[in-house]
Amino acid sequence: MQRNTLMFILALGLFLPACSQTERSGKTIANPTFKVVKSDDEWKKQLTPIQYKVLREKGTEIAFSGEYWDNHKKGTYVCAACQLPLFDSQTKFESGTGWPSFYKPISENAVLKVGDDSHGMVRDEIICSQCGGHLGHVFDDGPKPTGLRYCMNSAALKFEQKK
Repeated sequence: MQRNTLMFILALGLFLPACSQTERSGKTIANPTFKVVKSDDEWKKQLTPIQYKVLREKGTEIAFSGEYWDNHKKGTYVCAACQLPLFDSQTKFESGTGWPSFYKPISENAVLKVGDDSHGMVRDEIICSQCGGHLGHVFDDGPKPTGLRYCMNSAALKFEQKK
């Protein structure tokens, strides 16, 4: 195996656990309904290719590649698909994972938790409560006061800076 390939595999092994398996906790939603419903063609026209991949196909952007993982400005993070306010910058923290991380959503009704057993893992997916867009996952290794880490994809978010 070439040295570069081996280094890539080792580096990948360091980053994948950051947003991977954890014990599930709390209430999950089985079959949610949404206020904003569009066809795949409508979503494809509205979203960029990476936004569509993440929000509609449950993709994940590469760690440290997204626009907001290192954003320290004050403001609100909204859903990139429907503009629902999701997270306040005051709840954002440095998780070291390469994805924007928050310890709580802006309100209890902003996001929904859905069981996710894809890729051989058992974890909780976080989706937008208004349009059902995939945002990321939540884990039980966050800071106080909640102990949660909402590990979100930058592509699923838009940032509205406070003036």
